[in-house]
Amino acid sequence: MSLLQVSGICKQQQGAFVLKETSFTQQQFEKIAIAGETGSGKSTLMKIIGGLTQADGGEVLFENIRVKGPEEVLLPGHPGIAYLSQHFELRNHYRVEELLSYSNKLSDEDAENIYKVCRITHLMKRKNDQLSGGEKQRIALAKLLITSPKLLLLDEPFSNLDAIHKGILKSIIYDLGEKLEITCMLISHDAQDILSWADKVLVMKDGQVIQQGTPQDVYSKPVNEYVAALFGKYNLLSLNGKDTFIRPENIKIVPKENGTLKGKVDKVLFFGSHYELDVRLPDNTVTIRTGENGIKKGDTVYISPAKDKAWYFTS
Repeated sequence: MSLLQVSGICKQQQGAFVLKETSFTQQQFEKIAIAGETGSGKSTLMKIIGGLTQADGGEVLFENIRVKGPEEVLLPGHPGIAYLSQHFELRNHYRVEELLSYSNKLSDEDAENIYKVCRITHLMKRKNDQLSGGEKQRIALAKLLITSPKLLLLDEPFSNLDAIHKGILKSIIYDLGEKLEITCMLISHDAQDILSWADKVLVMKDGQVIQQGTPQDVYSKPVNEYVAALFGKYNLLSLNGKDTFIRPENIKIVPKENGTLKGKVDKVLFFGSHYELDVRLPDNTVTIRTGENGIKKGDTVYISPAKDKAWYFTS
């Protein structure tokens, strides 16, 4: 039995569909990430799953029991599902330990374990006006976790965080499943956040799930250019008379005698672990990701696409 079943969810706002017949399942401890452009329905879907927004049609089953919307209950939300918005709030002028004590449903030992996982034990005596944005977010997360949810919904958890605090939060979210056995679902605009974490990815456009699958599949075998663009740079080449999708790392610079195509380097960008080259071909320009240095703008290069990594769009 699935932990979560979302079946035919529909939602209209101002006469237009925000969600249309959206369906998927989530198993216990399965990590699901939702991707899509702004306005594609991601946050609305997540709020309906959490019982915070009323659906116009369809149903959400959590542990085989229907999740009721806010129009059906006195207090919105489901006790087994926690939702962390990117616009979370903490009450002012309270010490961290006071804020957490009001929400805690656990033993002192279990709560302390959560505080350790969230990296906030050293913040307990501080007031929230003495905290950074990243520290406040980790406290808001701990405040949800001590209510003992079985499913945690994270809506853009990495927005507005600097690299250091983002790295800490990513480690914490990974630990939630490993150490606390909590099932997680998250929304993110960053492909790297999604691809390195998720077991399953849902891609949304115009209120519908247009592709779902493993991170490897949505990255390497997108159904269309919209999905391809969400997860990084890509190239469209004509190979064997077909328009072919291929990622930059799957086009190699090779000796002249092994080259399939000849081009001139228009741009060289250094990214630390690799270089990205824009190479002008007779018919178009392609981006290549390579570890080779010493290549300069204006150089002539020979390239060979990895045909076993090429993909033909199916829709």
